[in-house]
This record gives sequence, structure tokens and C-alpha cells, in this order.
Amino acid sequence: MKIIPVITAILVLAGLYFVVFERDRLLDFAQTAPADAQTPETAEVTAESSATTPGESAVGVVATHSVAQTIDSAVILRGRTEAARQVTVASETSGLVISEPLRKGASVNEGDALCRLDPGTRQASLAEARARLAEAQGRVPEAEAGVLEANARVREAEINLNAARSLSEDGFASETRVVSAQAAMEAATAGVQRASSAVASAQAGIQSAQAAVASATREIEKLTIRAPFSGLLETDTAELGALMQPGTPCATIIQLDEIKLVGFAPEADVSKVTVGALAGARLSDGQEVQGRVTFRSRSADELTRTFRVEVTVDNPDLAISDGQTAEILIASDGRTAHLIAQSSLTLDDDGVLGVRTVSEGNIAKFMPVTLLRDTAEGVWVTDLPETVDIITVGQEFVIDGVKVAPTFSEAKG
Repeated sequence: MKIIPVITAILVLAGLYFVVFERDRLLDFAQTAPADAQTPETAEVTAESSATTPGESAVGVVATHSVAQTIDSAVILRGRTEAARQVTVASETSGLVISEPLRKGASVNEGDALCRLDPGTRQASLAEARARLAEAQGRVPEAEAGVLEANARVREAEINLNAARSLSEDGFASETRVVSAQAAMEAATAGVQRASSAVASAQAGIQSAQAAVASATREIEKLTIRAPFSGLLETDTAELGALMQPGTPCATIIQLDEIKLVGFAPEADVSKVTVGALAGARLSDGQEVQGRVTFRSRSADELTRTFRVEVTVDNPDLAISDGQTAEILIASDGRTAHLIAQSSLTLDDDGVLGVRTVSEGNIAKFMPVTLLRDTAEGVWVTDLPETVDIITVGQEFVIDGVKVAPTFSEAKG
């Protein structure tokens, strides 16, 4: 058995005993160490500690008087680029493709023909519908003339009826003549109704013929499949001779002169994102772009519990492609925070991150903090008062309620 490891273990146990159980004596011994063995900073702390009231045991620490500052905040999301619009243009009718195909990557303008179909007998159907329309339109004058003739007969029958009644009252005509005139009046009135029905029927025939013409015209218009907006062809158009059915794709078009940056914000950050907020992004190729938030989902994804966020960015030269990876930064309202040295952070007995502060009466007090940002100058933390004295040296040797003798140094920032 080697003696050196045993001696080392005994020394370590003795050191742990003094640190844990004889801590106060060890601190008193450190504070009363010879002056030539102290560093300038320790000597200053010791001098401050020795100046306390007799009978009080204060621990010398170095503290910083920190004042909160307003800093810009940002929500960082990982996402991708998406085309502003993408649509697959499909056929609405049946027919053979009679146009040469356009190749993918080609630029098209709104209204450009993508696919043309064989018209077949559709032109003949249109001519027939137009002929029926002309025939229906020709019936209307005839029906209207019938109405005029029927109205004239009514007026004649009315005159005869009035004359018969007048003669009958004077005793110059019989009741039979009056009844006959009454019957003629009713027949003339019925003739007007029949003539009016004929006019209505002729007008209905015109409307039916017009509908047939419109249907035939629309069917011919469907033979040419056009681009709904300006963009790029993502696929070839249908090949010459291909049979198209309703719903058969002709081509896929994407619009890239505006691009969307799509990210998904977690529940903790979604409230910081507002529509119209300024946003920037770094793409996978290193390109940096700027835009504004144009959409924030109000419902979370059922699986990830995240909220979709869209940022619209101008892309006039089409340099940004659909599907690129992007790191998105969205500006949010500024927050007040303290810039402190990272070494000032400590943990309490429950593992909560925070700082030791000097409270009223020079009493040490732990305060939890939230870490906002890590920079080269230090870390930004929040959840502290507007002004606070933060212990930067010696915070590991005090606990809540311990009397301290602080020596203040210059704050960061």
C-alpha cells in the first residue's frame, strides 16, 4: 500500500472540513493575513471590512452600482423561403394539346397562353347557338304585333258592348245583343293574355339562346389555358398531342418577385411578434435580406405547438429561390436590462440563476435573473430593479442575510 495517496486523501478531507465546518474561522484568518501577502484588491476589501463597527462580522466584497438600460430585443427563428404564389394550372375541358410545350424555367406574363387544345366541333356548336338566338329574336316582333292586334280587338269589343248596353236601356236592343257583346269582350281580353304569353315565351327563348351562345363561347375560351399571373414555369407545359381532361395539369407557375420567409415561433416568443414589425434574415448562401412581418398565425400547430410567421421580402432580381434555409430575426419592443460580467452570475440552493446584491444595511441578498443576450462586453439580464448594487467579487462566499462590506468598482456599459 502506497503512503502518498493516503496522505493526499487525508489532506483533502482536512481541507474540506475547514471549508465546510470552520468557514467563519477560515474567513477571519484570511482577513487577518499579513499585509505583504495580500493583493491590492484584497487589501482594499480588508481595510473596508476592518472599518466596520466593533462586534460586527462583515465579509468584504466588490460590488458594482448598475443602472438598467433599454436594449433592442429580437426573436430569432429558423425557417425557409417560400414563393409568394404557386399554382398548378389545370384544364377545364377535354381535348388534345395542339401547342408546342414551354420548358420549365421560362418566364411568362399574366395572360400568356400555356396550352392550346383542339376545338373539335365547338365552333359548329357556337354557330348553331347563334342561329337559335337570331330565330328567337325574330319571334319577338311577331308576338308584340299579336299583342297590338289583341288590344285593338279589346277596344272594339268594349265599344260594341257599351253601345249594346245603351240601346238596351232605351229599348232599341235586346238582351241577347248585350250578352253577345259581353262574350266578344271576354274573348278579346283572352286574346290579349295569349298574345302577352307569346311575347314572354319569345323573350324566354332569347334568354335561352343567349345562354347557349355564352356556354359555347366559354367552352371555346377554355381551349386556351393562360397564365393567371406573371412568374416562372416550375414544370414543362403539357406535351403536344397529350389528351387533356378536366383537372389535368398543364403547368406549375411560381411567383418570385416577392418571396416569403416562413418560420415557426414557440409559445414563449409568439407574443413578441407583431404584424408589420421589421425583420431581417440571413440565407444559407450568406445573403442578407430585410422585410416586414405580414402574417402571424393565431392557432398553434397541433404537433409542435409553434405558430407560423411569414415575412415578405422584395426579390426583383429573383436571386432568392424557393426553399432556401433562412435564419430570421424579428424586431420586438425594447426591454430594460442590466449589463454585467458573466462571472457575476451564481446559483442559489435550488439551482436558480441569479446574482448576489447589496441590499439596504449592506446585507447580501440573492435575486433571480433572466438571461437575455450574451455579448463580448458581458451578459444582459433582466428581472432586476432599475438600480441595483451587484456583487461581482465574493458572491460565492456570502448567503442571504450576511453582513457585507462592499467596495464599489466601475459598472460596465
